[in-house]
Amino acid sequence: MIKVSMIVPVYNVEKYLRKCLDSLVNQSFKDMEIIVVNDGSTDSSNEIIQEYAHQYHNIKVIQKTNGGLSSARNLGVKISQGEYIGFVDSDDYIEEKMIEVMYNKAISKDFDLVMCDFNEIHDDSILPYTCHLSEDLFSKDDIKKHMVDYYPSAWNKLYKRWIFDVVQFKEGIWFEDVEMGYRMLPYLNRIGVVHEHFYNYLIRKGSITSTVDLRIYHYIDNWNGIVNDYKQKNLYEKYHDELEYCYVRYLFATFIKTAAKYDKKEYNKAVQKAIEEVKIHFPDYKKNQYLMKKSFKNQYLIHFNTFLASIVYLKLNF
Repeated sequence: MIKVSMIVPVYNVEKYLRKCLDSLVNQSFKDMEIIVVNDGSTDSSNEIIQEYAHQYHNIKVIQKTNGGLSSARNLGVKISQGEYIGFVDSDDYIEEKMIEVMYNKAISKDFDLVMCDFNEIHDDSILPYTCHLSEDLFSKDDIKKHMVDYYPSAWNKLYKRWIFDVVQFKEGIWFEDVEMGYRMLPYLNRIGVVHEHFYNYLIRKGSITSTVDLRIYHYIDNWNGIVNDYKQKNLYEKYHDELEYCYVRYLFATFIKTAAKYDKKEYNKAVQKAIEEVKIHFPDYKKNQYLMKKSFKNQYLIHFNTFLASIVYLKLNF
């Protein structure tokens, strides 16, 4: 069996694709396959993919009609053969030793998931970020507690392939890594961490994180789906406090921050929607155990209302 499969979904990224593929073919780790999924690109991305596929024997190419990031990842997983699976977005790039170090970490103590730190690459700066995990986790209970700090990006991780027999990326949505990641966590037994900034995440105009689009409401739809999934699998009671905290944090912080890119009228609608959904699903959230820890973030979540939301809007648009 191949040790690692790296999956690269591609859609109209001719400007960035060579740097991404160069970072993969030049890895210090060699027992790997690179699966490039061309998701119906209309620019010169496919020509670049074919050029690399002719030059490097470990690159496999899949051609498909455009179906979005989740469908491309799922198709890549389906044909992959690796013991572990990873993802690289086609406008990003990774450091030379990322796969070697993370794979060795994964097999050292039979981790189901290994994650690393990352850099945000801006036009004029590079900002280092942590994956929010300080130490390895060796029990379901520790993983459960980590849920409130979990950083859900798909791309700074290596996954044991069995995980994708249990969960897949939901197709046709934005923020699919959040939706998949939180549904995945209850099944994991061990998570390892590598404190190296191995992944380089490009922030560019036109990406989901910089685009104003009503699909940001998928944040709410996704979290309602996550809660329902836990209920259907009889996990809701066990994970209630973690779900409650994450639900409130995503709706009152992450979703609200994203909605602040809208005009004030649309932003106010988003705020009302977030408040209504929290009241429906977690009306007593202020009693949550994770909110008992004194912090500015927790105080913000406890006291969130339309007035506080207006201050957030002014601050983010000043």
